[in-house]
Amino acid sequence: MKEKIRFTKLQAAGNDFILIDNRKGNLQLPRAVIERLCHRRFGIGADGLIFLQTADGFDFEMKNYNSDGGECSMCGNGGRALVHFAQELGMKKSHYRFLAIDGVHEAQCLDSGVELKMGNVERIHETSVGPVLDTGSPHLVVGVSNLLSHEVVKEGRALRNSPLFLPGGINVNFHEIQSGRIFLRTYERGVEDETLSCGTGAIATAIVSARDRGLLKAGLEHSTMVHCQGGVLSVRFTPSLDSSFENIWLSGPVQKTFEGEL
Repeated sequence: MKEKIRFTKLQAAGNDFILIDNRKGNLQLPRAVIERLCHRRFGIGADGLIFLQTADGFDFEMKNYNSDGGECSMCGNGGRALVHFAQELGMKKSHYRFLAIDGVHEAQCLDSGVELKMGNVERIHETSVGPVLDTGSPHLVVGVSNLLSHEVVKEGRALRNSPLFLPGGINVNFHEIQSGRIFLRTYERGVEDETLSCGTGAIATAIVSARDRGLLKAGLEHSTMVHCQGGVLSVRFTPSLDSSFENIWLSGPVQKTFEGEL
């Protein structure tokens, strides 16, 4: 008999993940298997799969994969979901420190969800199609009107595969400001589709939006809400005199949807 694997499905503002406890380090899944598990018709269905693993000197390590089965860059909502999962496993702490593909992260659990500290953003790069930031993952930010009717998948796929962003491609964020509020829809590489929210995309969009509206002051923390189709994310950060951004925190809801075994 093959060994059964326990999993938990969580969603973080609509961004959903399969979480697996791999602290024993004995589980390795081929790319094709991860892709099948994430498939919404033939598998569990998710935007990605995340292993919780051990790491010396840290509470745990995050190992995350996109729904196409490939290992992905940092995922903000995935990191928040993993912290919630750690609590589900009995690792109850007021403050967490864990290792991810882009380095060390801190997190804490709030009544409203999970708050995660992200890496610094060095600068905003201007391109012919819009500003680009690396918020743990590379993001293009595009302002549009009539966001709800915008062809996010069609245009996002074209920009994601633009020669400007080869060889790795890019995540594409379409946003609109209404009554001072930021509304966001994101096309994610690796998922190759629109997701209901994107944490690193929300950070990129919050920074660009604040800059474009003249709301940034060096050394003063800026806080804003980003409205995604799957929920509302909170982003706060501090701009520096050298045009970089630090003390970046992402927070929002996380919920377990179901658990099972495969």
